[in-house]
Amino acid sequence: MLELQNVYFNVKADDANKEIINGISLTIPDEKLVVITGPNGGGKSTLARLIAGIEKPTSGKIILHGEDITDMSITDRAKRGIGFAFQQPVKFKGIQVFDLIRIASGKRISVSDACKYLSEVGLCARDYINREVNGSLSGGELKRIEIATVLAKGSRLSVFDEPEAGIDLWSFQNLIEVFEGMRRNIKGSSILIISHQERILNIADEIIVLKDGKLVKQGTKEEILPELTGTASAVRECSRLNRGNGGGEE
Repeated sequence: MLELQNVYFNVKADDANKEIINGISLTIPDEKLVVITGPNGGGKSTLARLIAGIEKPTSGKIILHGEDITDMSITDRAKRGIGFAFQQPVKFKGIQVFDLIRIASGKRISVSDACKYLSEVGLCARDYINREVNGSLSGGELKRIEIATVLAKGSRLSVFDEPEAGIDLWSFQNLIEVFEGMRRNIKGSSILIISHQERILNIADEIIVLKDGKLVKQGTKEEILPELTGTASAVRECSRLNRGNGGGEE
């Protein structure tokens, strides 16, 4: 279980402190797929980076399975079971897919083991195991290979920051299927996804809504999603009516 206790994160802007995360307290329970959503600029990706250890809170605590990890580095958090996937996967020129998966696992694994992880994310292992992790791979392929590294690591908490960013519709559908598979095999771990995509929200156990760096709502999908989709539908209908009446702005 992950707990955030009254977490703040400020940055310097124009010689003043700007609050990005404003006193957030929440819990990510074990064996759940949780999605954090909300308007752009609401602090979602910043919160993911705070959990992973890429950024450090200005104040507050982050507790993982009863241990205070607030001041731990990203490396130490990874050793304790936090896996992180970036919006834009990192490209490693000169490193083959097999090597990347082996490094992520932290142990000696066979090609057969690595192929199993690739198969779990819907990639034909024979076609990818010896390829370099570079610009010759599509965005969707890189996303799935990065997820394979998270699976190989065996993370107790897997954090995905807007995994749908920069991929095409076909790859996005495959991504949903990968997450659904992870959801079915979630025993002993948790999945946290930063997203505003309705199809990802639809596979969540719980949804957390952030706005202006604050926690607005947290609850089950059944409690939160109808309100979110209802609001989105209302905005679309308003825009349609404005266009029909010759409105110049939406």
